[in-house]
Amino acid sequence: MRARHLGPAALLLPLALSLAGCGGAPRAQGAGGGTGSGTDGKGSLTLNVGDQKGGSEALLRAAGELDDLPYKIKWSTFTSGPPLLEAVNAGAVDVGAVGNTPPVFAAAAKSKIKVIAATHSRADGEAILVRRGSPLKHPAQLKGKTIAVAQGSSAHYQLIASLKKAGLTPMDVTLSYLQPADALAAFTRGKVDAWAVWDPYTSQALDGAGARVLTTGQGVVNGLGFQVAAPAALDDKKKSAALKDYTDRLRRAQHWVFTHPDDFAKAWAKETGLPRKTALDAVRRTRGTAVAVAVDKPAVASEQRIVDAFAAQKLIPRSFRFGDFVDPRFNGDLPPSSTAPHTYGKAH
Repeated sequence: MRARHLGPAALLLPLALSLAGCGGAPRAQGAGGGTGSGTDGKGSLTLNVGDQKGGSEALLRAAGELDDLPYKIKWSTFTSGPPLLEAVNAGAVDVGAVGNTPPVFAAAAKSKIKVIAATHSRADGEAILVRRGSPLKHPAQLKGKTIAVAQGSSAHYQLIASLKKAGLTPMDVTLSYLQPADALAAFTRGKVDAWAVWDPYTSQALDGAGARVLTTGQGVVNGLGFQVAAPAALDDKKKSAALKDYTDRLRRAQHWVFTHPDDFAKAWAKETGLPRKTALDAVRRTRGTAVAVAVDKPAVASEQRIVDAFAAQKLIPRSFRFGDFVDPRFNGDLPPSSTAPHTYGKAH
């Protein structure tokens, strides 16, 4: 597989800067390159939570689930799942939300992580994008092309799976490993032919960067997302109780989105600096379709297939049992992971 890195951060356009900065007032640098903020609560316990582009924090705040917290939350925002899980492994973050692929890469590197909660959603926001004027019409035409993707992200597996479906392998393309802001700059300037990415970046590129969808992950990827915790936090009685409460709040908040999509989009836009339309588009495509589900045997088996796919391509250093990195103690009476995602309106 040919891999190369593209231009420096100096190439970034204003739109890319908004992706990197996450909007709002400046915040102090947090662990693992994230930005930090706090949520007041009662008691002396602080739960360190990793977030991506304001997703969990905005969701909980909009749904009123940050009211009357029995503990405090220190938020750290990351550009993607892999650096977030690096912070979990280092003990700087107790729990964080990621897609279906970052835990695979983290576990392959023998990181100290445990998957404790899951959601299942539509995968329309997991997309391979091309520019509107691109001659590419079908995924099979990606052969010999350069594709930007964040290594170890959910988009990475979606790209591998989409290539396989089109009869291609990673050896047939050039993968340019770039985080979203750098990828957007390269995409906008025509330095790459395509960009594999996830929401809200998908919606932002479609709305403001002259992008169109070549293919999505629907029917190709498992649609799972996870809350991943540090084993040390789970072993701490007080933090484990806080993690249980936190995941319960996330489940209630996600259910709230089904009946309040516009309210959440408004809050998400305010939290991240996303345009209101972009936030609502991302809710329609992805965030507004998620259902809290159990981290059950089918979910583990589905993730094992991702492990096996990356190991076969030698994109991770070893194969392993994904189930060894799962702690199902918070499953309760949640529906199975195969539950069909709730659809807000008509997915775009």
